[in-house]
Amino acid sequence: MTTPPALLIAGHGTRDEGGADALRALVRLLGERHPEVPVAGGFFGVPASPLPLDDAIDGLVGKGANRLAVIPLLTAPTGPVPEALPQVLERADERHPGLGHVCGAELGPHPKLLDVLERRLDEALGSGARRPADRARTTVLLVGRGAADPYANAEVVRAARLLWEGRGFAGVETAFVSQAAPDVPAGLDRCRALAGAGGPARVVVLPYFLFAGGPVERLWMQAEGWAAAHPDTEVYAAQVIGPEAEVADVVMERYRAAVAGDPPHGGASCGCRAAAEDARPAHGAPRESASLAAGTGER
Repeated sequence: MTTPPALLIAGHGTRDEGGADALRALVRLLGERHPEVPVAGGFFGVPASPLPLDDAIDGLVGKGANRLAVIPLLTAPTGPVPEALPQVLERADERHPGLGHVCGAELGPHPKLLDVLERRLDEALGSGARRPADRARTTVLLVGRGAADPYANAEVVRAARLLWEGRGFAGVETAFVSQAAPDVPAGLDRCRALAGAGGPARVVVLPYFLFAGGPVERLWMQAEGWAAAHPDTEVYAAQVIGPEAEVADVVMERYRAAVAGDPPHGGASCGCRAAAEDARPAHGAPRESASLAAGTGER
């Protein structure tokens, strides 16, 4: 029987122990559900991560893996980072001659991830959140990390449009924690203005992040400060996506497609190729795989 390639989950860098614990939980979940596939995960993109991707690779090789299927744990391209994913993989090739790898697509706004985002909205709103009248008076502010590359930011806009379609919310707007406009206060201003002179009944600030960490903490602080200055507007804070079963399902879907050599579909880009392009200056040629959304919600 041929041993399947090991699954390597490559998360965008964090120095946050809570984010590292969440990735460990996702690795455990995948290992329990798919014991036939060796799996490990770590972070790239920032120094001093508590869970380096190099260590995850070395651990898999130490257990006998000679082929890796690499799945970038990204909801959107990262934009330029100090150390891109292909650099980590090149270093692994130097340490382990003969180690082969194939790259899968990033997770993107997969329908299952949109389902988790909808669940986070319902959790934030509490009882009665699913009634049409409640949703019709709720505006959502989907907040991404932000990047110097506009094509990376456009993927957050695309996710917002897909989240709005058919779910009955008054609108889904976008904002970014850093490097891109609008920031969280400006995004909340827009939500308030779009609701008319009376102001929106309520706004839910929804992080478009898989795991908690420094950017998410800044997001919540900015939202809290804005809410204190606008007491006439109800502002709710939703939680991150987290290591949910749906995330594990999408990772395995990307893994199987990568192993089979299937091309990315549904707007997803090849994650390692996108990561290589992210390492280039943001003013370079745009990626062919990026998708631009026509809009973010009802106007």
